[in-house]
Amino acid sequence: MKLLLISLGCDKNLVDSEKMLGALTAGGYELTDDEQEAEIAVINTCCFIEDAKKESIETIFELTPYKEAGTLKAIVVTGCMAQRYREEIEAEIPEVDAIVGTTGYDEIVAACDAALSGRHTAVVKDASTDPAMKEKRVVTTGGFFAYLKIAEGCDKHCTYCAIPKMRGSYRSFPMEELLAEARDLADRGVRELILVAQETTLYGTDLYGRKCLHELLRKLVRIEGIRWIRLLYCYPEEIYPELIDVIAEEPKICHYLDLPIQSASDTVLRRMNRKTDRQELRELILTLRERIPDIVLRTTLITGFPGETEEEHEETLRFVEEMRFDRLGVFLYSKEEGTPAERMHPQIRKYVKKRRMNEIMKLQQKISLEKNEARIGEELEAFVEGALPEEGVCVTRTYGDAPQVDGCLFLNTERTLMTGDIVRVRVTGASEYDLIGELAEEEEEDEFL
Repeated sequence: MKLLLISLGCDKNLVDSEKMLGALTAGGYELTDDEQEAEIAVINTCCFIEDAKKESIETIFELTPYKEAGTLKAIVVTGCMAQRYREEIEAEIPEVDAIVGTTGYDEIVAACDAALSGRHTAVVKDASTDPAMKEKRVVTTGGFFAYLKIAEGCDKHCTYCAIPKMRGSYRSFPMEELLAEARDLADRGVRELILVAQETTLYGTDLYGRKCLHELLRKLVRIEGIRWIRLLYCYPEEIYPELIDVIAEEPKICHYLDLPIQSASDTVLRRMNRKTDRQELRELILTLRERIPDIVLRTTLITGFPGETEEEHEETLRFVEEMRFDRLGVFLYSKEEGTPAERMHPQIRKYVKKRRMNEIMKLQQKISLEKNEARIGEELEAFVEGALPEEGVCVTRTYGDAPQVDGCLFLNTERTLMTGDIVRVRVTGASEYDLIGELAEEEEEDEFL
């Protein structure tokens, strides 16, 4: 049977999708990316915010015409929406033949087999259990970078977030399993590992009784073939000295940190149940920049949180201007069912949220352009991701750019470079989010790095 898998939402969801693909191919399914030839479709859904929920539902309905035409025999819904809204899916979307929650992926093959035989199944287990997936992942990111999910769930209980309801309590994956997975990825050509979890910085606290992300990193850097290691989703209150040390000392670890702060107003942070205040955030950022002068800091903000006043919004704007983040993204607050923030008042009108988001992004564009222009003349390593041969351009990323979320460096060259190459480039130009460069002089004669 030809199977189409559509992965929606975050990179953590993508890892789950890749593990399901490994199980499904081992179970005899043939993969396709063509809706017209697929005989069964698996949609790994997201419902972190309202827009993600809508996208998941729309994706299901986009496939139903193929089922009505008879080419598509079954639709299987997995992931966060399946975990949280099983009853609603069963009642309102009869086109769905099987439902598999976030902890039932080890039964994905059986669920697909049952759906094709006409038997409806639903596998929705307790959100704090983990499926035993033994088959190798099918890497879908091109083969030269891959995400390594080091933990599942979250214990933070931010008032706006429903993740603990869908993913359960925080639980680290055993270090030996992560190292084995990383070695396998390296053997298959992966050169950049991107560590992800709902919260990477707490790694080990539940399993080993202490924070030991730095210990995991010390072991990952020894794996032959891995050139870059990148950290995402590091909560600021959990950053600790040994972690800063390992980032500063190990050449393979990118001087890049994703540091979601969500707001810089102390009163909003308290209503969000965040664990830091503005002064603590300021001190941490200054410490990171002192210890690692070339570090690239990325953050995310939520605008329009219930009760956010114009003064509180201005506090965040002033903090963004003062701290001058290298990368910054903004989400409009989304009212999520069952969260404390859903019951908070007043809820902010959507047009006000959008105006505030635009004000933050306009400021960030100015900061980002200035920072990018300051890099002109620098020489950097760049990871080749693709090419536009008709324009004589390669698309690359520097250590300061995570895939899918940050910008890129457009490399002007007539040389034939392969995806996955790491080359040395000189920055020659800049825009708000992207850099322009050329091969450094020594690169013209030397072998690629």
